[in-house]
Amino acid sequence: MSSKTSTNRSQPAPRAAEIVREYGPFPGTDTVHGVTHDGQRVWAATGASLVAFDPESGETARTLACAGDAGTAFDGKHLYQIAEARIDKIDPATGEVVASIPAPGNGSDSGLTWAEGSLWVGQYRDRKIHQIDPATGAVIRTIESNRFVTGVTWVDGELWHGTWEGDESELRRIDPKSGTVLERLEMPHGIGVSGLESDGADLFYCGGGASGKVRAVRRPKHPS
Repeated sequence: MSSKTSTNRSQPAPRAAEIVREYGPFPGTDTVHGVTHDGQRVWAATGASLVAFDPESGETARTLACAGDAGTAFDGKHLYQIAEARIDKIDPATGEVVASIPAPGNGSDSGLTWAEGSLWVGQYRDRKIHQIDPATGAVIRTIESNRFVTGVTWVDGELWHGTWEGDESELRRIDPKSGTVLERLEMPHGIGVSGLESDGADLFYCGGGASGKVRAVRRPKHPS
């Protein structure tokens, strides 16, 4: 049984996103779709491969020959990768696909993240985020946005997603129950956000689409 929550149209004024570093383009690739963070390295889905790099040095550490045209996630042991109408569960040591489930958007999916034992999947043009069962793909609940949804991430109980419409992109923190927009970080004009993942601390990693880059953006601090 799934439930749906809708967004409140009122929203705060945006603040400028602080880009602290850029990575890439990576050898042999010119597009970045999904991104994730495994606690040490950042992974970027580049279409025909998954590239892992060290965020300190920027050096490529691993390349796996895995299809990936949208979001990427990590559950602490396995990578998850959207590939057309499915989500592959991947052994990061070998690149082997150990399981696959149907993606809820049947090919229109965008972002992907892992939190609270579930996968969370962005639906780009549908302007939605689905919480799904990682074993079956069944939709548990749905959160609505009022902008196109690209990357999705959770950090410290906060739900953030990327937007990308025309030449405008933002990172948005939304209420996970109501979908209300709580905070907006505006990227510079012409810089898009395809994938999105937190490092669990002070940074977001943002896929840059056809730029072939991953950008690190400072996560705002909130009073405790």
